[in-house]
Amino acid sequence: MRALVTGADGFVGGYLINYLLAETDLEIIGTVYKYGKQPDPDFASSRVTLERLDLLENSAVAGVLTRYRPEYIFHLAGQAFVPLSWENPRSTFEQNVFILLNLFQSILAAKLDTKILVVGSGDEYGAIDPEDLPIDEETRLRPVSPYGASKVTQDLLAWQYHRSHGLHTVRVRPFNHIGPGQNEVFVTSSFAKQIAEIEAGKHSPVLRHGNLEAKRDFTDVNDIVRAYWLALNYGQPGGVYNVGSGQAVSIQQILDILLSLAKTPIIVESDPDRMRPSDTPVFVSNSSRLKQATGWEPQIPLEQTLYDILADWRKRV
Repeated sequence: MRALVTGADGFVGGYLINYLLAETDLEIIGTVYKYGKQPDPDFASSRVTLERLDLLENSAVAGVLTRYRPEYIFHLAGQAFVPLSWENPRSTFEQNVFILLNLFQSILAAKLDTKILVVGSGDEYGAIDPEDLPIDEETRLRPVSPYGASKVTQDLLAWQYHRSHGLHTVRVRPFNHIGPGQNEVFVTSSFAKQIAEIEAGKHSPVLRHGNLEAKRDFTDVNDIVRAYWLALNYGQPGGVYNVGSGQAVSIQQILDILLSLAKTPIIVESDPDRMRPSDTPVFVSNSSRLKQATGWEPQIPLEQTLYDILADWRKRV
């Protein structure tokens, strides 16, 4: 049996492929962006085949699906950085909506019998009222960024193609997921990189930050990919599942934990350029539906994840 993982060269894609290698005997086909400048990731396994293509090219998508006919599809590719969606909303929608549309149309054309995991985002919920917390799947979708709106569109497309065409789609709405290897534009990786550079003498002893009061739901990426596998196998076709720790942690707490691990004194300074528009004060998930369906619970403590992120950046700088 085969699994297709789009975005194999992305942060979560690599973790998912390694999880599938360890926990299943699936043959894995990973897509890598055709015009990317980075070398292909090396998974050191004959069970992994990488295909370079542009998922916006319908013929390329159709060719891969027809050639491999995967029984599982994990759709991870797309534009995942909220601030970038403000700068270029059109590109965000192209990458997050039209790619999915290409996948669905190609699946129907090839008459594939496959299970498809569509990865949305907690950002679909957007403007949250205090009485909405913790956020469950029945909470209204009121996105406050182009990224969130693009993910709502993905979500509804997945439901529509299940309802109209009988596709076995399962939707997940992950909240903040973190771990070693994440791009430095994300908050935990940004903090850890700055600390590692300061320790190495490559940066002045000043760490710059955005809003420290915001509270978010952080989950280790290893727990996230395990949730994806369980959701696709045991979730209801057409169903939707939040994925998160259920704990609201402030950015200040994240920074305090990382600073406690630093090997040298560090000064912190606010940076207006790091402040986001429409920043929601508290964002925390109720993932009980996923737990009931699959038994999933996060297993890796936040402190361990932050230690791992900082250790990774120390090696890299």
